[in-house]
Amino acid sequence: MDEFSLVQFVYLLKGLGWTLVLSALSFVLGSVAGFGVMLARVSRLAVVRAAAVLFIQTIQGIPLLVLLFVVYFGVGIFGIDVPPLLAAGVALMVYVSAFLGEIWRGSVEAIEKTQWEASECLGFSRWQSLILVVIPQAVRLSLPATVGFLVQVIKSTSLASVVGFVELTRAGQIINNSLFQPFLVFALVGGFYFLLCYPLSRWSRAMEKKLNVGRR
Repeated sequence: MDEFSLVQFVYLLKGLGWTLVLSALSFVLGSVAGFGVMLARVSRLAVVRAAAVLFIQTIQGIPLLVLLFVVYFGVGIFGIDVPPLLAAGVALMVYVSAFLGEIWRGSVEAIEKTQWEASECLGFSRWQSLILVVIPQAVRLSLPATVGFLVQVIKSTSLASVVGFVELTRAGQIINNSLFQPFLVFALVGGFYFLLCYPLSRWSRAMEKKLNVGRR
């Protein structure tokens, strides 16, 4: 049985790096897609709103683990070889878009209707009112929840190990399989996740207090 050494620690750091890459990739792409979902949710067209609701409820009703399997193995049925990073990134992007779309929709709808009416009185179109007046105010409301959800995304990347992507959790599993020191290895893995997530959680709470979210 080998002892834990600098080599294993560096390997964990590489896994941590890939966790950051996957988190950033899925969150950025998911934010872009989530913005589209939010626009669909506040659309005046009932068909568009219904489609967005169906998408959100479907994704939120499916475990992320199952979604990862569907993307990774489902595409393989058609003879397409999907790299683990791409499969994990797509699955997490879809997952993030559904939740962020709903978070941002709630923030947009929380803005008082008088803001829309005032914009219309100034001759703004609905799109101009949304982009120039409503969304800047909605961002203030949505920031704490958005950062809080980012914490969940970082922790959810651990599920990417099931499709063979070597992020932090998978790196810990590989090291433990050779060292048989689960307490030490996974204590370090948990510590790395804590170092990533705790500052973001504190930042989310600080913004909530600073922006007086939920107060009038």
